[in-house]
Amino acid sequence: MRVWLITVGEPLPTDDANNRLLRTGFLANLLYEKGHDVLWWTSSYDHNKKKHRSHADTTLAVNDRYHIRLLHSVGYKRNVSIQRLINHYMIARKFIKSAGFEKKPDIILCSLPTLELSLAAVEYGRKEQIPVILDMRDMWPDIFENVFPLWSRKFVRLLLLPMFQTVRSACKNATAIVGITQDFVDWGVNHAGRSHSSFDKEFPLAYSNLTPSHEAMLEAAKFWERHKVNKENKEFNVCFFGYMGRQIELETVIEAARKLLAQKRKIRFILCGDGDQFSQYKEMARGCDNIIFPGWVGAPEIWALMRLSSAGLAPYRSSKDFQASLPNKSIEYLSAGLPIISSLKGALQQLLSVHDCGITYDNTDSDQLVKTLKDLYDDGVRLDIMSGNASALYGERFVSEKVYGHMVEYLEAVYENSRNQVVLMDGK
Repeated sequence: MRVWLITVGEPLPTDDANNRLLRTGFLANLLYEKGHDVLWWTSSYDHNKKKHRSHADTTLAVNDRYHIRLLHSVGYKRNVSIQRLINHYMIARKFIKSAGFEKKPDIILCSLPTLELSLAAVEYGRKEQIPVILDMRDMWPDIFENVFPLWSRKFVRLLLLPMFQTVRSACKNATAIVGITQDFVDWGVNHAGRSHSSFDKEFPLAYSNLTPSHEAMLEAAKFWERHKVNKENKEFNVCFFGYMGRQIELETVIEAARKLLAQKRKIRFILCGDGDQFSQYKEMARGCDNIIFPGWVGAPEIWALMRLSSAGLAPYRSSKDFQASLPNKSIEYLSAGLPIISSLKGALQQLLSVHDCGITYDNTDSDQLVKTLKDLYDDGVRLDIMSGNASALYGERFVSEKVYGHMVEYLEAVYENSRNQVVLMDGK
């Protein structure tokens, strides 16, 4: 089976030896291991590091049956920006021009967003009679309305009308809809304007808990030692990894850290990552000695820090799309047995409550966050119970090899179904 994967924004195996692969990267590896040919279409622009991987369209060979097609476009510095929309439009146009020069696939899995690439993939699939599955990752363009004040949203919706038409057309003409939660699947099927089919399925975000190499672990230990993070300190470390943009409420975390510092509590916050608001948060935390900003860190550093921490932070704003989601970071924390301290309502709040593996505090309420952390700090037995529950939940539902192994089997089933339909049509 020849598979096209279409996803922008994820780390590539060619970016860095210590890169932490996400959904598409892991799926590509499993497809290759099962003997399938893989072509991953993506952007030459690194969404996470905000830099170009190349300055022209190019194809990278991961190995003999797995290639990555980089499509060049303009870069952007802010995730919410006109430049990013231009980037998406240009990449979709390049895909349309380039797809015809590649050997036809047997099946296509395309992530939404981007809207333009999703529509281009679906239209290509219809033309060539190839099944196309859309993977719902984010609720574009619905989420853009939330960026604007309530009084302006009717006008904003009119401006976004072309984007709504694009997502509806893409979903309507896709062979099937999958998504990171059932709410995301329902959202895609609703935009398609049809009832659910047997091939519309949920595949949650998952995480691989593979141990880094011995050399990588040694380097990671040295990295954290330079930041005075080690087992000998015996501090209650609370970690965070992620893009520091509009969706994160680190101001509440910083307020809580100041209050805990004043109370002489040995609770330390290690906030990893960068983003649009990184400098703002760093300035806000000036003089707060119990906060560390290490910047962007790689997979070995993440793996090591989680095992030096007592809890993981998920300080998300409770926007409509995030309430329907289980963010990547929460699954990461579960893989290390870390109780999750979250401000996100919805699906994650329910998961933490049902499985007793974390606590949800109210958005913007630093006093409640302080109380939550103090309670866990003071109750080691409770912390251990939640940690065990986190590990058990991860093993049951979020192991990459299991989740994406099922996804490979799903793609094989959709392909076989499409072949059978072609045979039936030919028989008529």
